Amino acid sequence: MATTDAPGGDAPAPPFDPALPASGEVRRLTPLVRRRICPNGGPFTASGTCSYIVGHGRVAIIDPGPEDAGHVAALAAATAGETVTAIVVTHTHRDHSPGARLLQALTGAPILGCGPHKAARELAEGEFPHLDASADREHRPDRELADGETVSGEGWTLTALATPGHTMNHLAFAFPEENALFSGDHVMAWSTTVVAPPDGSMRAYMASLDRLRERPEAIYWPGHGGPVRDPRRFVRGLAGHRRQREAAIRARIAAGDRDIRAIVMAVYQGLDPALRGAAALSVFAHLEDIVERGLVRSDGPARLDGVFEPV
Repeated sequence: MATTDAPGGDAPAPPFDPALPASGEVRRLTPLVRRRICPNGGPFTASGTCSYIVGHGRVAIIDPGPEDAGHVAALAAATAGETVTAIVVTHTHRDHSPGARLLQALTGAPILGCGPHKAARELAEGEFPHLDASADREHRPDRELADGETVSGEGWTLTALATPGHTMNHLAFAFPEENALFSGDHVMAWSTTVVAPPDGSMRAYMASLDRLRERPEAIYWPGHGGPVRDPRRFVRGLAGHRRQREAAIRARIAAGDRDIRAIVMAVYQGLDPALRGAAALSVFAHLEDIVERGLVRSDGPARLDGVFEPV
C-alpha cells in the first residue's frame, strides 16, 4: 500500500518509476519467477497486488492478494500440473493476505510467513476507526517465520527478513538463487510506502531501510508496481527522502503550524485531495517518532488531533 508524493514541498523523492505493469495476466519475469497482478488497482495499490510464483514443479506463491476468487483461481490454474508447497505472506493488509486462505482451500498448501496482525503501539478505543478495514485480523499462518528462517523447494530458497514499519509484522524474502528480494510493501519502485499508525511505525520503518541498504540483492520484486532496480541506491534515496520530510515537518512547526492538517497543506502542496488522509497519517508517523525523540513537544501522547510545538 502506498501513496504518491506530491510535487513541491521540501523533500525530493528518489527516482520513482511511474510505469505500471498490467494486471490480469501471468507473466514470466525470470527463469524462476512468474507474476500475476490482481485487478485491484487504485491510488494505494498501483495496478494491483503482485502475486509471485517461485520455482517449477514444486512451487511457492507469495502474497496471493485480497479475497478475490478469480485472481486466486488464476494462480491455481497457472500452477496446474505443479504442486504448491508453500503459500508465503509478507504482511497482513487486506490487499495481500486474505487470498492465502482461498488458495489454501484449493491447494492444501501451508500458509507461511508473517504472524498475526498487530498494532505498533497501544491504542485508545476508536482512535483509528477508518483504518480497521485495511487490517486482516483473521490471518493465522500454519507456520510463522522468524527473521532468518527459510522455506525452500526444488531450486529455490526464500529467507525471511524482518522489515517492520509499514506493518509491524512485515517480512521481506531474500531469494539467493537469483540475487533478488521480494520486498512486499516495504520498498516499491512506483511510490513511497504508507507508514501509518497504528499499523506502522516510522522509527521501525527507517531502521528496516537501514537494514536493507547494504544487502547484496540486485533487484527487488515489490508488492505493487514494477521492479526496483539498483536497490541500494534507491533505498538510500528513500531514507534521505524521509529524513528531509521530517526536517520539513519540524520547519513547519517552528514556523507556527500546530496541527497535522496545517502541516499537510504546507508540505504537500498540490497533493490530490483523495490522498490527503494518507499524507496526514504519514505526517503523524513522523510526529510520533520526533515527539518520542524529544525534538517536538505535543499536548500529551502524540495523536492525530493533537497540538504540536517546538521544544
